Formats: sequence, structure tokens, C-alpha cells
Amino acid sequence: MTREHGPRLFGDGPLSRLSSFVYTLLAVQAMFVAASLPGLVPLYLLVPEVGNIALAALCLVPLGPALSAAVYALYHRRSDLTELRPVAQFWQGYRLNWRAVLPVWLVGLAWLAILGLTLGNFWASGLPRWWAVLLLLIALLTLLWLTNGLVITSVFDFRTLDAMKLAWEMMARKPLVSLGNAGVMLGAGLLARLTTDAVVIVVAAGFILVLVHTSRPMIDLVTAEYTT
Repeated sequence: MTREHGPRLFGDGPLSRLSSFVYTLLAVQAMFVAASLPGLVPLYLLVPEVGNIALAALCLVPLGPALSAAVYALYHRRSDLTELRPVAQFWQGYRLNWRAVLPVWLVGLAWLAILGLTLGNFWASGLPRWWAVLLLLIALLTLLWLTNGLVITSVFDFRTLDAMKLAWEMMARKPLVSLGNAGVMLGAGLLARLTTDAVVIVVAAGFILVLVHTSRPMIDLVTAEYTT
């Protein structure tokens, strides 16, 4: 006895799904670079030294809304060729989320800049060495909190303070998500170390897609407990 199959719809085959995946990734990547360009150009011109950390943080401000829009577009991506709207979804996410994500992003950047300046001048400060380990740990926790906050404000419509609190709460309740996100950041850092920062920017959409995937358990938990 054979199973009867209905006719395959256009855009439903494996080749079509692969094509839609590649197209979505390339489109989001292009939009991400375009939205980040106002900060990336001056950042590229900065001399990489401790004294420029505050300026570098200022250059990274446009990156927050761009990252949020990319998360939004990749989270809502479709595999059907007939339903592809990655460019429209990116700018929709940018328009919807920039006000919510910017305060979270600015707080995280400011704190990381302070930690970076402290670590950059650490040996001149006369502090004991264990302080450096503590500061690095705080910087890592800040990065993980900022990542959670970025994802939450990109996918959900919460008040800024509520999103910040949820980002801390999810670090404890979903430690594997934080571990996965740390792996994404480590991978990006290693790629930058082995190549250049520009290469990381060029393939940023791939890292953001992995970030969305690793954050799914957190997104599901927030959806189940904090939305109706």
C-alpha cells in the first residue's frame, strides 16, 4: 500500500528552502552592514589604543539597533520562497525596536567601556592581580546580560526596565543559553583574532543566526511565562 502525496507547492522543495535560507542570510547581512556603517567607518579610522576606548564605544552605538533588527529578521524568517521579505523584516524590526534596544545597549556599552579603561590602565593602578580576574568576570557577565537584553528587546515588546531585569533573570534560569551565547562570542572573537574585525562584520549574519538559535529556549520560556 503506497502513501499518496499531494502536489508539492512552489517553494516547498529542499533546493527552494536552501535558496531562501541563503538569500535571507545575504539580505540581512547587507542590511546589517548598511545600518552599522555610520559607526563602523569612524571605528575603522580609530587607532587601537586604550585612550580611544570611549570613542570606540561611541562608534558602536549604531551597532545595537542594527543587531536588534537582524535578530528580528532572522527570528521571523520564512523558508518559503513565496513569503520571503528579509529586507522589509529587517527595517520593520529596526523601526519597532530601536527605541527599546538603545537604552539597554547604551548601558551595556558604557559599563564595558569603563571596564575596558580600567583593565587597560590596570598595571598603573597598583591594584592586586586578582582584581583583573574579577573585572574580566564582570565584563563577561555584562556581555551575556547585554546579549540576553538585546534578544529580549528584539523579539518582545517589554518596558526597558522589565527587559533589563528579565535579561538578568534568564542568565540564572537558562544557563545553557548563556553558555551558548558565550560560545558565539568566543567564535567571533577567535575569527577576528585569526583574520580581521572586518571579516567578522562580513559574516555577522551567520553569528546572529546562531545566536537566535541558541536563545530559543530563553525566548520560549519568556513567551510561556510573560506573554499571553
